[in-house]
Amino acid sequence: MEKSAAHYLQIYDAQLRTDAETQGSEKVQRLGPLYLATFAQGQGFITYPHITGTEPVPLCDLVAPALAHFAAQPQISSVEFKTRGHDNTPGLEQELHTHGFIAQDAEAVMIGPLQELAAVQKIPAGVTLRSITTRADIQAMCRMSDQAFGERFDSHAAEELCDRLEHTDGMEIWVAEDDHQMVGAGRLEPVAGSDFAGMWGGSVLPEYRGRGIYRALTAARARSALARGLRYAHSDSTKYSQPILERSGMLAVTTTTPYLWTRP
Repeated sequence: MEKSAAHYLQIYDAQLRTDAETQGSEKVQRLGPLYLATFAQGQGFITYPHITGTEPVPLCDLVAPALAHFAAQPQISSVEFKTRGHDNTPGLEQELHTHGFIAQDAEAVMIGPLQELAAVQKIPAGVTLRSITTRADIQAMCRMSDQAFGERFDSHAAEELCDRLEHTDGMEIWVAEDDHQMVGAGRLEPVAGSDFAGMWGGSVLPEYRGRGIYRALTAARARSALARGLRYAHSDSTKYSQPILERSGMLAVTTTTPYLWTRP
């Protein structure tokens, strides 16, 4: 039976928030409904379950103490406060701005059946797909992805991915190559205790876009997730990747806007 966006949103709230988002963190502390997670490389992360507006303490009143929790830890260099468009959180945006959080680009939360994503069999001519595990390949992939997004190479991100693969948390990294040159990539991240696999880090070099490489990488990851017994895919998607995922049967169920605080 075909599922609606409302149905997927219920599953999203039940399976993909709080504990699911803080897997792999070094520690998690609670502040009312907030989950305050500390990740490697000095990254703080704040999330929470679905907020209806009937909670005893408004979420906006918790911004200051949540930030104070991380600011008191000198190793924390930045903090992400993750918000969702369907939550009832009056005053939250203003309070985040007041405390130095900067809104990043909003993204669509996409959810859909892995079976439909996996159905794409076509791989563009001359392109090969493979999963990678070596440190050299991961560093090369990160360089390519940063180039695709017009960003400087972040060696810390590459090291973090290498560490995660060594700890076998289920993540897979897939790349597309043309004549042995990496031209696209994406991660598969199964969510423990859920029916979901996350599709993250999708990137294709500008000169290779429009050839079906992104869809082929998505299909390869979906087939791997199905082999693990999972049912659904989820992704926070930009305006560029959203139409591609919609053509593969995924639906936008809400939006998410991360707010970023960086230590002065």
